[in-house]
Amino acid sequence: MDDLIQLTNKLQTVLASISSYESLDLPQIVVVGSQSSGKSSVLETIVQRDFLPRGSGIVTRRPLILQLITQRQKDAEEYGEFMHAKDKRFFDFDEIRQEIERETSRLAGGNKGISRQPIHLRIYSPKVLTLTLVDLPGLTKVPIGDQPQDIEKQIRTLIMDYISNPNSIVLAVSPANMDVANSDSLKLARQVDPEGKRTIGVLTKLDLMDAGTNALDVLMGRSYPLRLGFVGVVNRSQQDILTNKPMSEAVDAEDDFFRQHPAYRSIASRCGTKYLSKQLNNILYTRIKEKLPELRSKLSSLVSQTQQELNQYGDPAFSSGDVHRGSLILKLLTKFSNDFVAAIDGTSSEMSTKELCGGARIYFIFNNVFGSALDAIPPCANLSNNDIRTAIRNSTGPRPSLFVPELAFDLLVRPQIKLLETPSLRCVELVYEELMKICHISEYKELLRYPRLHTKLVEVVSELLRERLSPTSNYVESLISIERAYINTNHPDFLGAAGAMANLESESKKKKRAVETKRRHMRTESPASSVVSAGSRADDEHHQNHLLLNGANGGPKENGYAPPPPPASSGSTSGENKESFLTYFFGGANKNERPALGPQEMMNNASFTSPLSVTSMMENELERKFSEQVSMQPTEEQLQASDREEIEIQLIRTLITSYFNIVRKNIQDLVPKSIMHLLVNHSRESVQNRLVASLYKEELFKDLLQEDEGVAADREKCKTMLEVYKQAFEIVNNAL
Repeated sequence: MDDLIQLTNKLQTVLASISSYESLDLPQIVVVGSQSSGKSSVLETIVQRDFLPRGSGIVTRRPLILQLITQRQKDAEEYGEFMHAKDKRFFDFDEIRQEIERETSRLAGGNKGISRQPIHLRIYSPKVLTLTLVDLPGLTKVPIGDQPQDIEKQIRTLIMDYISNPNSIVLAVSPANMDVANSDSLKLARQVDPEGKRTIGVLTKLDLMDAGTNALDVLMGRSYPLRLGFVGVVNRSQQDILTNKPMSEAVDAEDDFFRQHPAYRSIASRCGTKYLSKQLNNILYTRIKEKLPELRSKLSSLVSQTQQELNQYGDPAFSSGDVHRGSLILKLLTKFSNDFVAAIDGTSSEMSTKELCGGARIYFIFNNVFGSALDAIPPCANLSNNDIRTAIRNSTGPRPSLFVPELAFDLLVRPQIKLLETPSLRCVELVYEELMKICHISEYKELLRYPRLHTKLVEVVSELLRERLSPTSNYVESLISIERAYINTNHPDFLGAAGAMANLESESKKKKRAVETKRRHMRTESPASSVVSAGSRADDEHHQNHLLLNGANGGPKENGYAPPPPPASSGSTSGENKESFLTYFFGGANKNERPALGPQEMMNNASFTSPLSVTSMMENELERKFSEQVSMQPTEEQLQASDREEIEIQLIRTLITSYFNIVRKNIQDLVPKSIMHLLVNHSRESVQNRLVASLYKEELFKDLLQEDEGVAADREKCKTMLEVYKQAFEIVNNAL
């Protein structure tokens, strides 16, 4: 039994050297209790020595892993050893207490704070049973003095970390003069062990209970059942500690208390510190025996994993010698280029499962980002009806057009095709950025050993990508220029003028049917309003017919020309001639409506002037008026589109939409193909040759293979862990 427990102690000591003993979940007894519950006294009684620090407040501020080892010779000398002072034996237990206090203050400080770093103490004595105990800080509620405000939370978290180990035995210490239902140690144990299978309760201070009361129901397991039961103990009083009462006398006094107490005499054989030590020894032995096969399996797995990790760091001896260096660099170059290509092709075994990367990201850029950007561009973006009408008028020159001018279509569609250039160039940039991201990410540990080599690899690949960026962008720009250079109206998918007119006619019929449907609906709802509407429509039609027959001014109209109306008033023959002449040029029917002719007095004076001077004056006025008209911009009414122009505008808009969709479809297909050919495929095919040509040079070997100090330290740590795991495996394997 002792050998098996000592085997666990060896494992604990070996694994503690690399601070990984917790990962194995070794069986151990964890002592939990609140402050002043008698926890330290229980441990000292088990050891039968005063060796723990005492005082007010939190005394135990670091976990104390206490390994008790039985000395076979009864007259053997007792002593203690600390793992942090391996070559020194402490025969004076007062020195052990002082060393615990010094080591605690060294890491936890002097302000009553706690530390998670454990202290390892091994005690050899013929008076102890072989055990492994972990003493933890006592539970507290209110910070005192310089203690951190969250001291309670820190202690609870530390305790939970130890008792959550499924292989640990929870030694829950509670004072008997307090109701066990309010015991903090039992509450914490219940959280990790709700069925009470690995919790053993300890009731202290049974001698301090009120007269006439006892804890028999608790000790018998009737009030709070635990699979491992409760053990009652009676520790030394504070007076006994101050007077240095010998531990042997205290143990004898404890035995007498249980044998003579009327309530406990029947269970005296199952009470006391001696029984508690034997019980803990048996429980720990049973738990270790059960878990040894599992420990061996886990250690075997750790050995394999650590060996594989060490292999990734590589052999430092392999970095020396020109032959070895050359083959190592060639190996690393090949590995880097293969990882780069695998990330693009999607064949890497270390692909991320959290986000898209590599080739999958490039596919997403082509089909989602670029495709959505092109679809978001309206075919007639930034083209108003006035812009189209102006283009139509400008393209016809001084002659009215008999058909829709093709030149206007060409002028308008080219700027629209130009809109596709920006998202296309952005697509090139996004793919380039993703390729740069691929070459910067490397998880190969052997490559990370050499930071200079890794930096050079990234620089060479980055330079290769930058070289390919410019030709790819230029080619994509040329694709847009090619589409704008020749507007192919004979494209089989182009709608054409006939198709556009058919579409417009179809849309017009749909609108007419909708209007007729609405009118019928309104006529059905309100008959009176229908009569009024019908009358107004008849009046409108009569008025329009009158205008068409008689002209805008009410007179007869031939070939679209309506002569000016007769003068408003009769006068002399010369007055009538003047009126007709002015009306012909300026369209005015009244002299007061002709401001260009000057004030009325000038006209009155003109009647007394010779005909030649009148004619000269009027020619000057006409020239001035004509110059003003030429310099003026057309008014909004003059630019108002006619019915014919409205049809032409809609026709041009339909043709632009049809042709733009064809070009957009071509660009959406050709741009990804161009990027893949000129940037992605070219890079992946030439990356290894470029790396070899740039870096496989003998004069660079020594500089490139300078090892990183951090990686070298990690390799040494990994090597130490491997040796420890192998040693631990041998210990467990020999025990089985």
